[in-house]
Amino acid sequence: MPTLAFQMPDRGGGPTGPRIRVGRPSRRVRTLLMTLGVLAVLGMVFTMFAGFWTDWLWYRSVDYSSVFTTTLSTKIGLFVVFGLLMAVSVGFNIWLAHRLRPPLSAMSMEQQNLDRYRMGIAPYKKWLLLGITALVGLIAGASASSQWRTWLMWVNGVSFGQKDPQFNLDVSFYAFDLPWYRFLLGFGFAAAILGLIAAALTHYLYGGLRITSPGARATAAATGHLSVLLGIFVALKAIAYWLDRYGLAVKSSDFKATDSWTGLRYVDANAYLPAKTILFCIAVICALLFFATLWRRTWQLPVIGFGLMVLSAILIGGLYPAIVQKFQVQPNEQAKEAPYVEKNLAATREAYGIDDSQVTEYPGVAETKDQAKLRDDVASAASIRIMDPNIVSPTFQQLQQIRNYYAFPTNLDVDRYAKDGKEQDTVIGLRELNYAGIPKRNWINDHFRYTHGYGVVAAEGTSADAGGRPAFTESDLPSKGDLGTYEQRVYYGERTTTYSIVGGPQKEIDYSDDSGEKTYSYKGDSGVNLDNPMNRAAYAVAFGEPQILYSGAIGEGSRILYNRTPKERVEAIAPWLTIDGDAYPAVIDGRIQWIVDAYTTTNGYPYASRTTLGDTTADSLTATNDQRAVVAQQNQVNYIRNSVKATVDAYSGEVKLYQWDTQDPVLKTWMKAFPDTVEPRSEISRDLMDHLRYPQDLFKVQRELLTRYHVKDANTFLSGSEVWQVPDDPTNKTGETVPPYYLSMKMPDQDEQVFSLTTTFTPNGRDNLSAFMAVNADPGTGDYGKIRILKLPTSTTVSGPKQVQSQFNSQQDIAETIRLLRGGDSEVEYGNLLTVPLDGGLLYVEPVYVRGGGLKYPLLRKVLVTYGGQTAFEDTLEQALDKVFGGEGTPVEPPADEGEDEGTDEGTTPPPSTQQPSTVQEALNDAQKAFEAGQEALKNNDWEAYGRAQEDLEDALRRAEEAQSGGAGGARSSPRATPSASPGSNS
Repeated sequence: MPTLAFQMPDRGGGPTGPRIRVGRPSRRVRTLLMTLGVLAVLGMVFTMFAGFWTDWLWYRSVDYSSVFTTTLSTKIGLFVVFGLLMAVSVGFNIWLAHRLRPPLSAMSMEQQNLDRYRMGIAPYKKWLLLGITALVGLIAGASASSQWRTWLMWVNGVSFGQKDPQFNLDVSFYAFDLPWYRFLLGFGFAAAILGLIAAALTHYLYGGLRITSPGARATAAATGHLSVLLGIFVALKAIAYWLDRYGLAVKSSDFKATDSWTGLRYVDANAYLPAKTILFCIAVICALLFFATLWRRTWQLPVIGFGLMVLSAILIGGLYPAIVQKFQVQPNEQAKEAPYVEKNLAATREAYGIDDSQVTEYPGVAETKDQAKLRDDVASAASIRIMDPNIVSPTFQQLQQIRNYYAFPTNLDVDRYAKDGKEQDTVIGLRELNYAGIPKRNWINDHFRYTHGYGVVAAEGTSADAGGRPAFTESDLPSKGDLGTYEQRVYYGERTTTYSIVGGPQKEIDYSDDSGEKTYSYKGDSGVNLDNPMNRAAYAVAFGEPQILYSGAIGEGSRILYNRTPKERVEAIAPWLTIDGDAYPAVIDGRIQWIVDAYTTTNGYPYASRTTLGDTTADSLTATNDQRAVVAQQNQVNYIRNSVKATVDAYSGEVKLYQWDTQDPVLKTWMKAFPDTVEPRSEISRDLMDHLRYPQDLFKVQRELLTRYHVKDANTFLSGSEVWQVPDDPTNKTGETVPPYYLSMKMPDQDEQVFSLTTTFTPNGRDNLSAFMAVNADPGTGDYGKIRILKLPTSTTVSGPKQVQSQFNSQQDIAETIRLLRGGDSEVEYGNLLTVPLDGGLLYVEPVYVRGGGLKYPLLRKVLVTYGGQTAFEDTLEQALDKVFGGEGTPVEPPADEGEDEGTDEGTTPPPSTQQPSTVQEALNDAQKAFEAGQEALKNNDWEAYGRAQEDLEDALRRAEEAQSGGAGGARSSPRATPSASPGSNS
């Protein structure tokens, strides 16, 4: 009988007909969507390819392609190996749990509920297994690839030749081996835990584990499988306990003397160390009990063992050390900890290169009474720099900028250059490109026409001209002067933070002179060639600038320059180095070269205390200039060496790395990992050697450590009585520490001046001076890098920087002159407060600058000098020194020390009386009026009136001095001052 098909009528009343399938797109739409999807995937793939390809092109352009290939191959290798290991581990446990599933006969309610999930995933089991293993493999591989530094250091590690005092193992074990073992251990834990979770879920899904069903909770197969995984986990824990023993030598802990303590203390050696050994043994036994369940098929013993291990970890690993610390260490802490403190002292001093620091007692008061001899000795004691490189940048800018699209760095640099056969300290800066000053901002101007800076500007550090301006030794545009002939174009510098396209059909602006703009086309081989359409497309994607692909300004010979700051270039080609915060330029062999100091570091030096580079290298300059911040790959370190000196050519961008510390095992390790990237020290030219110096960031790290580690006695270290601090910078209000200063000077045990880096120390929580520190910063001398510390007696009070600055400001005649200098809209800026050891005492010198009237840049107007209680405030350094050592300076009462009664020491002249004769006040009032008249004349460009005002000011200040000397009964420091002047006026 034929089957009849019935169709229900359409109750909507409309016509009947074929049904329309709602929501299914047409073939055209599906084709369009598929095409868009393919294009999206191709776009993502090309974007990733563009990043890879441009990186490869850049490394090839700087001749360091081996760095790129070594790094990339290491990352890929780690990704593949550990990704596969994790994927296989998890996938094998899922497959094994599925293979060991029990037959499902009479199912409980629990199994009936699970059956729906089993049936649902049955058609996709293989795909699900592949998806899970691929996901965990990708995550594990990505995590492992980030450990490329750890792998390279482990596989290439060289011996330090030094052993730790506890386990007698070479330091390389802690620096290179232990980090890799810890990574392997962490990976093993992750694999064991993920495998255990995956196996347990699979067993539960297929009935091997039961929660609510009657009968056994686990089948024998599931019990054996999970027990082995638990046994592996506990075995890894045993290994962790064993490695923790060695980890005690590099673990950080708070200690009363320092919050960065590293290494074993009494409780570590006598409680934690034996506890870790006992826990290791317990964990091994517990792991064996878990493995034994393969035969016993019961978890009773391993569970008991695991519980005992946890209890032991609490009692032996936690409670017992606390008891030892409470009842053995604290009652007699100094005696118990002293042997371990001695180990920490020795290791820290060695790890930071301060073990050879020379500490010498220094009286702090002049030993010679012959003032004339002291005056003569000043010239040999130091070449006192009165041009502060951190103040005079605006002066360089106004006088030597020439065009708005040039600029100088906020902080200039100090170097040494020969003049008339004699080396002198020189303030130097490059006239770099200033993008903010480009007249008309557009893509062509920003990236094709304005591409480089031009020339060096340099000035004597120890003198100024009659108007208070720098005495330039190299100036104008193009620059000319003492530096001779050199390539002046600056394509690579600290301000070149964007890309430029050069060498093609579009001409660049070279510089401008009286005859107009000069054009230029880059002739170097730096950068990446854009002739290739693929390269152009890759950079268009990588830089997000489609015009690179089709712009007519790009043609044959066009090259793209990027990664143009010295720090960026050195860090890119040597990612294993930590870069100093201050790259500085020098003219070497007819080229402008940026010199970059670089460090090798580790945080695995046993017993050496750790320091945070970002904190210890911060000072009042880094607080206002981010470019000076240290670039750190590894912020927490306990070993550092200035192992590499790098140069970056300002025209070609060529980077060279030179091995500086030939004994550093960390550098030797990286040189094995990246062969032929670092040139031997013998390749450093004589001209380059003349401009190398001791780096500031290393010095700042060392001085911070020396505030505590200048002592060698454990009991003194523990008492904290000799703790110093780096004083705050008294010349500004940032609240940060005073920066170190470069200065050619002579320490008491030296025969002649040496280019040095200097700083001062004060007692912890006080402002008087406790020590003066200098390091020989000239590589051309035999004791380069030698640290000398002059330690002042604790029984007497010697004024520190803050107190000296306070004394300057509190002298009434000086304060009155400062007030006059600040008249109108003028601003007074204090320069670097330099400290110079002189015949048992300390000479302080500080230049004072004024920004006034229509001049928006600082000019040197006064110099403050103090020595042996005498203070002078004069127009020039020579005048101030003559006054101090001629006995005519203002006597200064030393400040009362904290916790002591204020008073005047015997033989010390009290401060000047605040009561002044009326004639003094009248003269000062006249001086104020003359100064204001001069400021008004400046605004009106009336130079004749300005000259008359200057004469009136000179006369009024002379009368004030005479009246003050007669009225106060003695000679005082002259309040004579010269207000800000125009560039063409005389002071």
